[in-house]
Amino acid sequence: MSITMAPRRIPSDQEASGRTLGEREIAYVSEAINSGTLTSTKGRFVRALERTFADMLGAKHAYACSSGSAAVHCAIAALDLEPGDEVVTTPITDMGAIAPILYQGAIPVFADVDARTLNVTAATIEAALSERTKAIVVTHLFGIPCEMRAIEALAQKLGLPIIEDCAQAFLATHRDRYVGTIGTIGTFSLQQGKHVTTGEGGLVVTNDDTLARRMYLFINKAWDYGDASPDHYFLALNYRMSELQGAVGLAQLEKLERAVERRILLANIMGKWLESVPGISLPLIPLEGRGVYWRYAIRLDPAFFPGGPTVFAKRLKDQSILTAPRYIARPAFECAVIREQRTFGNSRWPFTLARSEAVHYDRARYPGVYAGLDQVLVIPWNDKLTIGDVEYIARSIIAAARELRKAS
Repeated sequence: MSITMAPRRIPSDQEASGRTLGEREIAYVSEAINSGTLTSTKGRFVRALERTFADMLGAKHAYACSSGSAAVHCAIAALDLEPGDEVVTTPITDMGAIAPILYQGAIPVFADVDARTLNVTAATIEAALSERTKAIVVTHLFGIPCEMRAIEALAQKLGLPIIEDCAQAFLATHRDRYVGTIGTIGTFSLQQGKHVTTGEGGLVVTNDDTLARRMYLFINKAWDYGDASPDHYFLALNYRMSELQGAVGLAQLEKLERAVERRILLANIMGKWLESVPGISLPLIPLEGRGVYWRYAIRLDPAFFPGGPTVFAKRLKDQSILTAPRYIARPAFECAVIREQRTFGNSRWPFTLARSEAVHYDRARYPGVYAGLDQVLVIPWNDKLTIGDVEYIARSIIAAARELRKAS
C-alpha cells in the first residue's frame, strides 16, 4: 500500500506563504526610511519594539540586538563570568546558543534531557553541576516550556542565575508566567523562522537593573550614550539592531498574540487526528504550562517503526511535507568545535581551563539525548497553515504510519 493523496503545497515560514509580513511592516519601514535615521541610537522603532515587548511580557527591561545568538551572548556577558567558570546547558540546541559561552571564556557543561520533550530537567541539570557552575541555561525547545518549578527551586537553592533561551517560545507560559521572565534573563530570536521575524534579530529581557545595564552596554560596545562623560567601560561588541529591523519587528509584535493562538488551535486539531495512532506520541506539555508550537514535534516508537524518523520523513517528503527527522544531526558536543576544541587558533582556549569531567562526553551519560533524537520527527508549523493543511499533514502521517508498520 502507498500514499495516494495528491501532494499539497504547504505554507513555509521561509517565504511569504508562511509569514504574516504585510502592509503594516511596509508602512513602518517606509516611515523609517523617510525619516533618514536608520540607527537605533537616534531612531524610534527599536525603542518602541523594546518597550512593547517588555510590556507584553510584564518585564522591567527589554533590549533588542542583532540576532538570537547575540541575545544569548548579551545574557552570558552580563553575568561577568571568570574564565573557566561553568555554564550548564543543553546539547540539543543551535550552536549560536553555545558559542557565546566559549567567547566569554566559560565552559559549556552539557546536561542530559528528557527523551520525551528533549528539554533539560532539574534532575539532569543537577547531575551536571559542580563547584565551578556559575549559571544554568534552559532552552524551551519547539515552544514547549521546561518544567520550571523544579528548575527554579534548584537554582534558588544554589544561588545560580537562570538564562532562559526562548528563541522558539514566544508567549509560552509556565504557571501563568511567560517564559523569559521566570529566570534571571530571557533571550529571544527574531530569525526568519521564528514566531516573530526581522530576518535576523534578538531580544533580551530581565527584571534585574544591574544586569539590564550590562546588557544594554554590551550591545553598544560598553558605551553609554546617555552618560555625561561616557567611556568604553568593558570589553564589548556592537550588537545593535537597525531601525529597519525594528520597524518590521514592531509590526510583527502587533500580530504575535493572534499568531500564537492560531498555532495552538492548529496543534489541537493535529492532536485529535494523531492521538490514537499506535506508535506515535504527541508533544508533551507540562501540566502547568502552555506550549506555543514553533514546530510540532512527534515521537515515533522504535518498536512500531524500526526505520525511525528518517524513513518516516522520506515517505512524507513524497507528499511535499518537509519534516526534520531527529531535529539536529548530532548533539552539540559531537560537533567539531566542541569535540575537537576548535576555538582560538590552536590554543583550544578556554577548554584548557576545563575540568576533565566537564569535557567528557561519553554517550552513556546522555541516554535521554540519544533516545530523544532517535525518535523525534519535527513537522513544519506556522500560523499561515489552514485547517485543510493540518488535516492533509495528519492524513499523510497516518497513512505513512500504516505503511511502515506493515512494512516492518
